[in-house]
Amino acid sequence: MAVEVTVRGGGIFGLAIAWEVARRGVRVRVVEPRGLGAGASGGLVGALAPHAPEGWTAAKAFQLDSLLAAGAFWAGVAAAGGGDPGYARTGRLQPLPDAAALARAGARAGAAADLWKGRATLRLVPAPEGGWPAPPATGLCAFDDLSARLHPRRALAALAAALAARGAEVVPEAPDAGAVVHATGWEGLAALSAAFGVALGGGVKGQALALAAPGLGHLPQLYADGLHLVPHADGTVAVGSTSERAFADPAGTDAALEALLPRAVAAAPALAGAAVVARWAGVRPRAATRQAVLGPWPGRPGHFVANGGFKTGFGLAPGVARVIADLILDGRDTIPPGLRLDDALAAGRRA
Repeated sequence: MAVEVTVRGGGIFGLAIAWEVARRGVRVRVVEPRGLGAGASGGLVGALAPHAPEGWTAAKAFQLDSLLAAGAFWAGVAAAGGGDPGYARTGRLQPLPDAAALARAGARAGAAADLWKGRATLRLVPAPEGGWPAPPATGLCAFDDLSARLHPRRALAALAAALAARGAEVVPEAPDAGAVVHATGWEGLAALSAAFGVALGGGVKGQALALAAPGLGHLPQLYADGLHLVPHADGTVAVGSTSERAFADPAGTDAALEALLPRAVAAAPALAGAAVVARWAGVRPRAATRQAVLGPWPGRPGHFVANGGFKTGFGLAPGVARVIADLILDGRDTIPPGLRLDDALAAGRRA
């Protein structure tokens, strides 16, 4: 049976799109010369968290729908291939250190009630005891039950297993066949900028670490002091991440990573004494619009782009997979404003 869709890129966007296409009965091939998750998707953190509800846009609505679809999406992946992506909708706590933070959280809770329409909630709760998190001066945290976590590397492995179960190929190199999806990360985003003569974006390096912290996997993730602290079911807590516009070594870890550990312990004293069991660095694709870049490649019929996930790639993946599959297989363009490639090109030309 001939390949009908070629996906270039073995990160979260590429694999999620390949799975959605395969799930719909189409023969797909993933081409990834460096190995699955070799770029930003092979990290440690796996925080699936919503944007703040103020300044509501079509892009934020798309993210909300994608986060709400994540449970069924990952359950389908696990059922098809037998792999466990480590998904759980455990929610997120954000300590409120002062009156200003408390007021912002109260306003956001009201906005979330209007916009999330009962499908998820954001509310103020007393800070739990036990050092998760450090007690804030107000004694209160914002808690949303929309946020979830998954283990990035296990999630990619689960997608690969699901694709294999559907007879899809994952190969280091192959010629284009059928429709072609370019989900090639930060280097691909830079190449698109060069191809169009428009500054579409590039890469931002991130570093993260994992701590041995058994017994915390049931807890909600924390967002404190600019850090995501994510308990995983494997007995680790991921801490991340840095954001580095300038970097010499895309995959190297350094002092910027080591500085995360004392900040993590200060934010969550339950982590005191936890050993570092993994360190990671990679470069995330960040579009100039700060949104994903999706759609047909102008001037190249049958070619499509799915890039720019930055820090939200895993959270957006179910929605991105759906709209790209709709576009390729059914000719239906349901990509929302703000996430469209042509929007990003127009914004770049105006800059």
